[in-house]
Amino acid sequence: MIAKSATKTPSSEGRSSETDTLLVGLDWGTNTSCLMAAPKGSSESKVTFKEQIPTVVGYAAESVLHRVLPNEAKVLFGTEALKHKLYLDLVRPLKGGVIGDVASARDFAQHLRDRLGAGDREVRAVIGMPASSDMSAREDARAAVQGVFHKVLFVPEPFLAALGYRDESRLADTKYQDPVMNSLYIDIGAGSTDVCLVQGHYPTVEDQLSVPFAGDAVDQIILDGILAAYPDCGLNLARVREIKEKHSFVLAGDSSQPAIATVMVGGKARKLDVTEQVGAGCEALLQKVFELSRELIARADPDSVSDLLQNIIVTGGGSLIKGFGVALQTKLVEEGFENPRVRVLGENYKDYVAKGALKAARQAKDRQWQNLIG
Repeated sequence: MIAKSATKTPSSEGRSSETDTLLVGLDWGTNTSCLMAAPKGSSESKVTFKEQIPTVVGYAAESVLHRVLPNEAKVLFGTEALKHKLYLDLVRPLKGGVIGDVASARDFAQHLRDRLGAGDREVRAVIGMPASSDMSAREDARAAVQGVFHKVLFVPEPFLAALGYRDESRLADTKYQDPVMNSLYIDIGAGSTDVCLVQGHYPTVEDQLSVPFAGDAVDQIILDGILAAYPDCGLNLARVREIKEKHSFVLAGDSSQPAIATVMVGGKARKLDVTEQVGAGCEALLQKVFELSRELIARADPDSVSDLLQNIIVTGGGSLIKGFGVALQTKLVEEGFENPRVRVLGENYKDYVAKGALKAARQAKDRQWQNLIG
């Protein structure tokens, strides 16, 4: 039997001022979660806690020996869980951006709260959800944080990303293209790709498209291609993910350097040229994103399209594929869209959703919060 950690319920007593309340912005991702926090009432620029944590929980295997795991831990999280994965049953609480395992998600949420060092303070969290999340997904998320955070708000991730990316210091500049007012957000995660119109309000179902074709699907395409060419290489998805993250590209990117992977076959190192396979997986993702973007642009109010095309923003792990933004912009031009501008948020893309969530927490009225603890 897998051992589960006990959930701690935060105290609801002894809070009478804004400094007794901790506001949290959480980007709860399939592979990695980003957490930011600050006291209620603090300045907009103040962040007292910021951390990225791999979204994984490891439960000690029944056969594990004493003194193998640190402090004889029964449950490990994030980097520690991955470090000791040989001795653990690893569980990823999220699948496709939503809760896939409520029990492990609850353990992970409790770990996040413990990392905050909040003590007896009231903790209010704004949590990003895929724009396509249905009522069932939201109920699972609510169940996972019940008794962990005192109050929560679930907000579509694309809106939070736009809010986090927004530069308030430039709002008076008539030339500034505010991402909250009119933008097309493309979020390429591990389990899903979400394309969303953000036009000054929380996106509705009609404002977004989501497909279960993203980083994980690209990994599978690459793996299938490599195994077809090198059937005895012994690669698995985890290793392929590492290869993709190091060598990924699309044709508009820098593919001059071949993708060479070193694998162990029969205990001996062997170098494989996997350039073609990596390129095929990344090109398939580019084509899917282009098709989704084209469809959603067609849904927008015609009067908004000109400005919308100037604010196409790509985020998520898939956005780090070399040349992706340039290649997508090229495809849009070839399709006949006038002067599109595609921007890629870059390595720190995770920060924007969490930053936007913290902004939303600061702006939320008391009546908007969902109470989880009486």
